[in-house]
Amino acid sequence: MTGRPELWVGAECTVNRIGDGYIDQLEATGFADRPDDLDRLASLGATRMRFPLLWERCERAPGELDFSWADPRLQRLRGLGLQPIAGLLHHGSGPRHTSLVDPQFPRKLAAYAEAVARRYPWIDAYTPVNEPLTTARFSGLYGLWYPHLENDAGFVRAVLQQVQGTVLAMRAVRAVNPRATLVQTEDIGHTSGTEPVADQVRFDNDRRWLALDLLAGRVDRRHPLWRYLLSCGATEDELLALVDDPLPPDIIGLNYYVTSERFLDHRLERYPPHLRGGNGRQAYADTEAVRVLGAPIGGFEARLRETHARYRLPLAITEVHLGCTREEQLRWLAEAWAAARRLADEGLDLRAVTVWSAFGACDWDSLLTRRQGHYEPGLWDVRGPSPRPTALARLAAELGAGREPTHPVLQSPGWWHRALRHHHPPHGEVQARPESGTPLLIVGARGTLGQAFARLCQLRGLPYRLLTRDEMDISRGASIRHALSRWRPWAVINAAGYVRVDEAETDPRQWHDNALGPMLLGRACAQHGIPMLAFSSDLVFDGRQREPYLESDEARPLNAYGRAKLRAERALLRLPGMLVVRTAAFFGPWDRHNFLSIGLRQLERGEAWTAADDQVVSPTYVPDLVNTCLDLLVDGEQGLWHVATPGSLSWHRFACMAAEAAGLPQSLVRPAPSGALGLRAPRPAYSALGSERGSLVPQLASALEAYVRQRPWRDEAAPPQRAFG
Repeated sequence: MTGRPELWVGAECTVNRIGDGYIDQLEATGFADRPDDLDRLASLGATRMRFPLLWERCERAPGELDFSWADPRLQRLRGLGLQPIAGLLHHGSGPRHTSLVDPQFPRKLAAYAEAVARRYPWIDAYTPVNEPLTTARFSGLYGLWYPHLENDAGFVRAVLQQVQGTVLAMRAVRAVNPRATLVQTEDIGHTSGTEPVADQVRFDNDRRWLALDLLAGRVDRRHPLWRYLLSCGATEDELLALVDDPLPPDIIGLNYYVTSERFLDHRLERYPPHLRGGNGRQAYADTEAVRVLGAPIGGFEARLRETHARYRLPLAITEVHLGCTREEQLRWLAEAWAAARRLADEGLDLRAVTVWSAFGACDWDSLLTRRQGHYEPGLWDVRGPSPRPTALARLAAELGAGREPTHPVLQSPGWWHRALRHHHPPHGEVQARPESGTPLLIVGARGTLGQAFARLCQLRGLPYRLLTRDEMDISRGASIRHALSRWRPWAVINAAGYVRVDEAETDPRQWHDNALGPMLLGRACAQHGIPMLAFSSDLVFDGRQREPYLESDEARPLNAYGRAKLRAERALLRLPGMLVVRTAAFFGPWDRHNFLSIGLRQLERGEAWTAADDQVVSPTYVPDLVNTCLDLLVDGEQGLWHVATPGSLSWHRFACMAAEAAGLPQSLVRPAPSGALGLRAPRPAYSALGSERGSLVPQLASALEAYVRQRPWRDEAAPPQRAFG
């Protein structure tokens, strides 16, 4: 087979059980309640969807089946020409009346599969159990998911019964539809390590194939895990039954993540305690290979090649997802597609690449063990009133149509190829790819925001130029034209501006820096077709509301600073390609002269810290602000956005929260009316920001936790304190 693979799609659909509770990703991401998501998926040009016909959602009591959710959606899929791959169990343990170690589990799953096949006889592809080996590890060996077993016997029983359930389920389906195919998914990440732990490395690499080997009838007396399986409760009869009557997949689906590849190291002193463990006989650290190997991890291509060499069966990449910044998500998908294209061109039967977590995923950072609302966007970001397509959706559509990817961020390598990937001393000679490609231009080299953008662009592998006023003076058209011609950026970030709100009342420079300069820069960018990100402020509002201001609320500034910002944003929003972000009261770990850093230094010296208790704001953490704005810029977003930490509180309450987080005395934080702080410029009494487009910034508690970890106020003695409001 040669030519490009098909594009498949899927929504993260895990329904896993923790104790007596279930975590349902379809509910968490809203897919369960948005039938029109199917139209969104079809718009990408995909040919198949991994469709969640999940056992737990359809059989809430023994024998009582409810397909009312699935019926209209599957009918819609048929109308859209998007063929389903029916997934019956996705990292689950089944309804409450069974479990992975229930002796009747395989037959119960088969009975459900038969009911599905009879109701939808036209469905021609199934994944009865997604990633049986991975699920068995998390449920039977590590104790994270139900039934929370933590031993090899639990693991072996869980993986065997999922495989037996898959066999019985497919036979039941094929009794209805003989043409039905088995698309068996698994994560087969490779393990490497130091020589003293070579035996454990070998065992882990044998174990990763176990579910596929069982289905293919390869686990006989010569198999390297034969004795292990028998010692953990498997019987010769059940193993040989699979050898005598195997059910090899029609397509093997590879689910592969950066964390799929592991590294075992006997040198415990190199690693923090939470990475240290062992097998009961030998102690070693177990970490992500990408964080320690000098050479890059094998990646999609290496894993596909070895899977093909082992089984000689058709292949597909059945999950491509990365919980990361937007450009890294794009690079991960592009790398998967390129690997699949190369292998298909070589003649491997490589059917498809599946863009996964189309509508994002929730709480996978804790392996679904905690409900914290940690959301990772996918092809769409669902944190607004309706799903918002990200740059990932546009890339998927390009790939599905056979077009070459066009986004400039793809010119640089992903973090897993750069030297910053190493969290531990590298093992072997370091191989890293340099950053390259068209740059971003960042205006405002001396300011807090400009420095933060440069720092995070470096971290994210986004080539940039941080310009001083000498390199680009935004008040002079010739200077702007020269810089744009010289650097030819793919986007411009204006992080410059006059930030002294009180002095702005009488200093004419603030109008040039905050209004005229941004307008001149915006017109030049628009003429050259270059997107631009500009910043405005919560001080465009008059404070008469008592609920967070939205983008559509009327702006009526009280001071000169706010009037200049409003003049600039109105002019910019009339131009194409402009992204204008209003934000508020930002604080960060790299600016020692912000409200928090100065105040916390005073508390450490035992001095009082005075803050206004009659001004309500939305304090915003600079790293969160900058990362969110970069994501929006990569997505090609335009128009007006409010980007600020959710919620509202007074400066005084904010100071108290910071003192508590830092372990400093709140009793020294003194409230005062803003009129007593000597502020020349009038401020709105209430200027908290909300958004009708989407709340994209983490909560204040997590921001303060991150800020305190870096303790930026402890660098050196602070300058004399000024009153803030």
